[in-house]
Amino acid sequence: MHAMVLPGRGERLVPLERPDPIPGPGEVRVKVSGCGVCRTDLHVVDGELPDIPYPIIPGHEAVGRVDALGDGVTDLTIGMRVGVPWLGFTCGECFYCRAAKENLCDRPQFTGYTRDGGFASHLVADARYCFPLGEDGDDAALAPLLCAGLIGWRSLVMAGEARTIGIYGFGAAGHIVSQVARAQGRTIYAFTRRGDTEAQQLALSLGATWAGASEDLAPTELDAAIIYAPIGPLVPQALRAVRKGGRVVCAGIHMSDIPTFPYHILWGERQVLSVANLTRKDGADFFKAIANVKIQTHTTAFPLSQANEALAHLREGKLVGAAVLLP
Repeated sequence: MHAMVLPGRGERLVPLERPDPIPGPGEVRVKVSGCGVCRTDLHVVDGELPDIPYPIIPGHEAVGRVDALGDGVTDLTIGMRVGVPWLGFTCGECFYCRAAKENLCDRPQFTGYTRDGGFASHLVADARYCFPLGEDGDDAALAPLLCAGLIGWRSLVMAGEARTIGIYGFGAAGHIVSQVARAQGRTIYAFTRRGDTEAQQLALSLGATWAGASEDLAPTELDAAIIYAPIGPLVPQALRAVRKGGRVVCAGIHMSDIPTFPYHILWGERQVLSVANLTRKDGADFFKAIANVKIQTHTTAFPLSQANEALAHLREGKLVGAAVLLP
């Protein structure tokens, strides 16, 4: 197999040839046809997440075909197209797993972070945590759904019954969840970096009512705000934008420090919530919800060998939509 491997903290990915991995009991090997590039991959590459077991292969938005089965796998078959998401394993025994909150598991494994991921021609995944994708749709277009879509869905659910929603950071997740929200009859206000006219135009083309800079206020109060950009100062900015009783949902795994802010912008029963990982039920609910919604994923394709370049484009804000690596 060919893989782009992270040797250590803050280093560039390096191309390596390895023997094809062999799936163990309950696992499958997937021949990868496309893997999305997520901001969480940046957090892994930049060493912003703890306890990374170097060397590691990043990537957790993988789409491909099952090409080998481990012992005991009965739900997946050779040749089936599947998606491999961020959540790669949970213990099933801790308090959170037993309370149907496996996204908070005490002993989880994460694809592309604590177990090798999809920046490769092949990966091994726990069969229980793979999503069958059927045959509709292009592999590269489906890849961002495996994290940007799933985390977008969980953050939208956590926004509750909000009808007017502000999205801060209109990238991979924002451009997907806005389409789901619009299909549900909600109104979207998109917030981007100042001067990012491409992202603002994308938002408007996907049905957003308004698009502007993150430092600006929308022309109306918001019921909820979802923050995808990993920028702590956006939290008080979003609190100022939501009405009393509104929610600010922080959807990233990592964020810069949130600055102090006056209590009065939180008062009025406003809430600040965080999204942590996802559950398999989130996946089932999400794919059911979008079955009749024609989600347009805007992607830029890079060959697998240019993974460093794709990550640099994401870091520098040069991407509109999502990047996808093609082995």
